Amino acid sequence: MNRAFLLIAGIVTLGLYFVVGPAAVSTFRRYRGRRTIICPEVDQIAEMEIKAGQAGVMAALGKHYLRVKWCSLWPRRKGCAEECLKDGWQSAEEQRNKDSGHDKLS
Repeated sequence: MNRAFLLIAGIVTLGLYFVVGPAAVSTFRRYRGRRTIICPEVDQIAEMEIKAGQAGVMAALGKHYLRVKWCSLWPRRKGCAEECLKDGWQSAEEQRNKDSGHDKLS
């Protein structure tokens, strides 16, 4: 009985280490740091930070969860709908390139 418990605990630990851990770390690295974006609500350039730790934990649980930690338009716009966190959100530089018709790849 004791060996079966150790075997199961080992398999669960390896699963967490090789499957859940990398998903959480990858999501954390993707969303950490400040980003310059164009706010979709007011069409102004803003700096924002995402709650990367919380996003990483939720990614490990299989859920897509993003929330703004800090925004340069706050406190005036605090409590906004956070539309800048949609799946296809772009940085301010990407938005400018798209609007001007220039693309770095072409």
